[in-house]
Amino acid sequence: MADKGNDPAVIWQTMIGEMEKGFNAFANKAMASPEFSKAMNQAGGIAAGAQRQMSELMEKYLLAMNLPSRAQLVGMAERLQSIEGQLNEIKALLQQVHHNSLAPDDSYGATARPPRTKRPPSEGEPK
Repeated sequence: MADKGNDPAVIWQTMIGEMEKGFNAFANKAMASPEFSKAMNQAGGIAAGAQRQMSELMEKYLLAMNLPSRAQLVGMAERLQSIEGQLNEIKALLQQVHHNSLAPDDSYGATARPPRTKRPPSEGEPK
């Protein structure tokens, strides 16, 4: 087995560890400075502006292509959900009214059915 001082894997791990320590020390110093904060703030502002501009450009493109935008699709989906909810309420009310109309009731609107007295002929009887 190779000696720990001559093992290439151990040397590589040591070198990577030292590089990480140095990079972390440099990054911590850089992030502590006010210039870094200012630069990051500007970069964030530029990215937000570019995203807003791209969104407006895409909206115009979709309008020119006669296609709905994401906001319009979301609005349609919300309206559809509202309509589905209203239809479900109507369906429940109709089922309730139908169920109530089938229930035997002696109320004013109920019609009595005549008794069924006629029986089908048995096999031996003439028609």
